[in-house]
Amino acid sequence: MRALLEIEIDTATTNKLISDGEVAAKFERIMGNLKPEAAYFFARNGRRCQVVVIDIADEASLPSVCEPFWLEFNASVEVHICMNTEELHEGLGRLAR
Repeated sequence: MRALLEIEIDTATTNKLISDGEVAAKFERIMGNLKPEAAYFFARNGRRCQVVVIDIADEASLPSVCEPFWLEFNASVEVHICMNTEELHEGLGRLAR
């Protein structure tokens, strides 16, 4: 199933990782494991944020999706199940049955 992750990364934690030269490797490892369909990066309320769209096999996959962001970046993570246009049309079509 498709999921949208909203990730807000802790500034102090990330500043230290940037200063130590560790941020890129940690980030690349996490993103490599997630294999996102899309990823966007931006600032929100003065903090580093990202939105990532991934495929999740099932609910039991959530720890492996969220824990790396919590452990490595002291991040806030929100997960939203979402769909694309084709999936929306499929779902709406089921209402008429």
